[in-house]
Amino acid sequence: MKALKNVTKKNSGNIRLWHWLNAIIISGSLLTVLVNSTIFDKKDNTDFITNELKNAGAVVSSAQAREVAHSFEDKIWDLHVYLGYFLIALFLYRLCLEMFQRTDQKFYNKLKSTFQLYFSVKRKTPANKKDLFIKLLYMMFYALIFVMAITGMSIKFDEEFGISKSVSHSIKEIHGFVMYLIIAFIVTHIIGVFIAERKDQKGIVSDMINGGEINE
Repeated sequence: MKALKNVTKKNSGNIRLWHWLNAIIISGSLLTVLVNSTIFDKKDNTDFITNELKNAGAVVSSAQAREVAHSFEDKIWDLHVYLGYFLIALFLYRLCLEMFQRTDQKFYNKLKSTFQLYFSVKRKTPANKKDLFIKLLYMMFYALIFVMAITGMSIKFDEEFGISKSVSHSIKEIHGFVMYLIIAFIVTHIIGVFIAERKDQKGIVSDMINGGEINE
């Protein structure tokens, strides 16, 4: 009889759950920004509401139309805020996973091993450079999520935190800039996964769905 293999997943169920929920929440959050900057743009909708009501025989001022347009925009921003809360919860969940996961599945240990390997060899190979680049990219992603969470909460609770309007405006600019960096990471990540699937890491997507297997 063949001995039964002890099968261990490359990616734990908790990490896979975090990964896909994170993808959904970030995509939804970015979608709310896109919708508010296009479909529910306040300036465009103010003109639209004014013209439509005038055609229907109603008389409204630009200020009244602007308030209606602003209310539509606010509803989308409310959804954006709720998604932000969920993103913060997922970030805290990821920190908890880092503490309680198997040693070989912890990001910190993988990052440490990559650094040690990279700086221990005199001649750097493309594989060494690629692995280090990927780990640094993920570290940057976690940092961006942290900054996004902090700035988002500061914007939402600026009065409670005693943040002035001028400072709050600067924080909004940082929040928006970080959003573009996260979009850049997502694009880079998707392209990287696509290239890896076609070259030396076939099954990388399915491994993040079913966990993959490590035979011990």
